[in-house]
Amino acid sequence: MISVRELYPRAFRTVLSRLALVGCVVVITAQAVGQEQNPPPSPTSTLKISINVVNVYAVVRDKKRHLIPNLNKDDFMLEEEKQPQTVLYFSRETDTPLTLGMLVDTSPSQQRVLSLEREEGAAFLRQVLRPKDLAFVIHFDAEVELLQDFTADLHLLAHALDETQINGGGRGPLPGPFPTSDAPCCTDLYDAVYLASNELMKNEIGRKVLILLTDGEDEGSKVKLDTALAAAQRSDVIIYSIDISDRMFYRTAGMGYSGDSVLKKLSEETGGRVIHVGRPGDTATAFQQIAEELRTQYLLGYTSTNDKRDGSFRRIHVQVRNEDYRVQARRGYYSPLD
Repeated sequence: MISVRELYPRAFRTVLSRLALVGCVVVITAQAVGQEQNPPPSPTSTLKISINVVNVYAVVRDKKRHLIPNLNKDDFMLEEEKQPQTVLYFSRETDTPLTLGMLVDTSPSQQRVLSLEREEGAAFLRQVLRPKDLAFVIHFDAEVELLQDFTADLHLLAHALDETQINGGGRGPLPGPFPTSDAPCCTDLYDAVYLASNELMKNEIGRKVLILLTDGEDEGSKVKLDTALAAAQRSDVIIYSIDISDRMFYRTAGMGYSGDSVLKKLSEETGGRVIHVGRPGDTATAFQQIAEELRTQYLLGYTSTNDKRDGSFRRIHVQVRNEDYRVQARRGYYSPLD
């Protein structure tokens, strides 16, 4: 397992401080237990039964791409590794708490669109977040930095978005962890997804969503795409990608562009999707579409017929009985590992 310290020693100071605090609490608790003298023997043995419920959040549309918000449990069919599963828990227009992370690309290719991302991102958070929800803000270029840790304070989140600026590949006022050059570099997209999933989202409960504001190009990450995706899947994270691509930047720099396939893989495998932004005004529309989907999600919960706790990846397929409808849901999960 790759740790945050191995990737970015300075990047996640707030996260590390919180983890250190948790460690202190554990030590204090252990000491208190150790001080207890001659605890009474337990009169009976306790049988511990662990039941793993797999939660799948789904969005349903018709052929015209209209959201379908009024289905019932019996409308859904769910399979794991081609074996039918029984949906035991179901809710519609879920009120489950939302934990949301906004990951903002601040590499040079985003120079022309960053100001709009700040403005529309703050408006989206004001629209979506409720008092019981939490959000955080990360920016990434030649390094990954947590600008705002978990909070429900919209002012703090908006301030964090305002702090995002084009870094220029670590050649700003603070030294980055990578060697610099005169060429524009870097975009640590995979590292950002990995760290947000593994260090921030992993122990959260409820709905967990990452929103990527990027063109999907990665240059310089220490982890691979598949490692980042696996971290998101293990943490039950849904990824939405707002594909904001400045094609002129790549043509002027004489560089190729291949970010579409990366964003598609990250998003579709986790139950989200890619929304392409071709014009400045489309950014607000993209955020609006995500907000509408989050309000019309279905929650399907089941206990797998495969009770092995072997850490294996298992494919999921969700569909509805109406063949005219299409389901957007994550395509698999990692089973627990004893």
